[in-house]
Amino acid sequence: MSRRDETQELLCASPSGAWLMEVTTPAQSSVVRIERGQNLILGSADACDVLIGDPTVSARHAELCWGEDGLEVRDLDSTNGLRVGSARVRGAKLLASGSHFQLGRTLVVLRSEEPDEAEAKFEPVPGIVGNSAAMRRVALEIRRAAPLKAPVLVVGESGTGKDLVATALHQLSQRGGMLVPLNMGSLTEGLADADLFGHTRGAFTGAIAQRSGAFVLAHGGTLFLDEIADLSPGLQVKLLRVVEDGRVRALGSTEHREVDVRVVSATWANLHERVEQGRFREDLLHRISTLLIRLPPLRQRKSDIAALSRTLLARYAVEFGELNLTDAALSGLMSHDWPGNVRQLGSVLYRCALMARAGTITAPDVAQAIGSTAQRAKPVASPVDALRVLKQHGGNVSAAARALRVPRSTFRAWLERAENSAA
Repeated sequence: MSRRDETQELLCASPSGAWLMEVTTPAQSSVVRIERGQNLILGSADACDVLIGDPTVSARHAELCWGEDGLEVRDLDSTNGLRVGSARVRGAKLLASGSHFQLGRTLVVLRSEEPDEAEAKFEPVPGIVGNSAAMRRVALEIRRAAPLKAPVLVVGESGTGKDLVATALHQLSQRGGMLVPLNMGSLTEGLADADLFGHTRGAFTGAIAQRSGAFVLAHGGTLFLDEIADLSPGLQVKLLRVVEDGRVRALGSTEHREVDVRVVSATWANLHERVEQGRFREDLLHRISTLLIRLPPLRQRKSDIAALSRTLLARYAVEFGELNLTDAALSGLMSHDWPGNVRQLGSVLYRCALMARAGTITAPDVAQAIGSTAQRAKPVASPVDALRVLKQHGGNVSAAARALRVPRSTFRAWLERAENSAA
C-alpha cells in the first residue's frame, strides 16, 4: 500500500460533544463549529460548507464526516492532497483535541468545544512559545510545579527546549538564588566532583584556590542538570546522597555544608530503559523525577510553527533587520517534520534570513535552508554505528561526536533514534 492510500489515526482519545475547527490559511484564520453528526465539505468553491480562500485548495478538497469512532477527514481527489505531517494520505481519524491536518497551504486544527483543564487554565509561561493543546498542558504543568521544591525531570527530544522549561520553572518559583546550569555530558573526567560539589585549595594538582561547586552556587535557587543520563555511576551515588539529605562536601574537605537547592534535571533518553540495562540507578531516577514534564516534538505541535517563526525572526532582526515570511515560505515550514525540533527550525530560519532579499523569506529560501541542514545532519549508516562509536570511546559522548565530526547535539539525536529503534 502506498503512503497516499493510507488512513492515519491521530492520537487516542474519543471525542464528546461539538468540535471547534481552526482553519488557518496563509492570509487569515477562522473558527468553525462542528455539531456532532454534522458532515462538512471543505474547499475553495462557494458551494462548500467551509469556504477556504487558498489557491492551493481544490474546489471540493476534503470532507469531514462522523464515523463509528468519531470525526474523520477524507480527501476528495484534490490536486494538492490531504497531509498529516509530511505524509499524503487518503483519510485520517481525528480522535482527540489538537488533531491537525493540512489542505494545500492551509492548516486545520480540531479542538473540543469543552476545553480540558489545561486549556481552561492556560496562562503563557515566560520564554515558552506555543498555543497548541500540547503546549497548553506543558504551561499548566510548569505553573503547578514552579512554586514547589520537589525535583523535576524534564523529558523531550533534542531541540525541544528543555532548558527553557528549567528557566521558566526558576523564574516562576520566586526563589531568590541563581539558576545554575550544568551539562552532565560536558563534565571533564576527574574534575566532575569539583564541578558539582566544589574543592578546597590543594585538593588536587592545579587546585591553587578554593572553588564553590554548582550546588553551593545554586544555594537558594535552582540547579539545572542537563543530559542527566550521561552521569557516571560514581557520581550518580553522590548526587543521590545530596538530593536526599541536602548536604555537600567539597573535594578535599572533611566538612559538610547544607544547601537549599531545587534540582531540575533533563534528558532525551529513556531512563527507565537505562535502569533495566544497569546504566542508571533506579533510586536516583525516583528521586529526580518526583515531578515529570514531557515536552512534545515540534512535529506534534505544528500549529505553533507560525508563532515560533515570528519569535525567532524578531530575534534575528537585530542582525538582519526586519524579516518577513511569504505565505508559501510558511507553508514550506509547516510541511516539514523537523527531526531537530525547534533548534532545527531556528537554524533553518537563520539561514533563510541570510539568503532573504529585502527582508522577505521565500519558499525557495526555505527549501534550500532545510536541504542544507538535512545534509549537515546526514545520519550515520545505521543506529548501531552511533552506539558502536560511543562504546569505542568508553561512553564519552563528546569524544564519540568528535570522532564522527558532528556536533554533540546531533550525535545525541542519533543516539536517541538508536535507543528508540532498539526498544
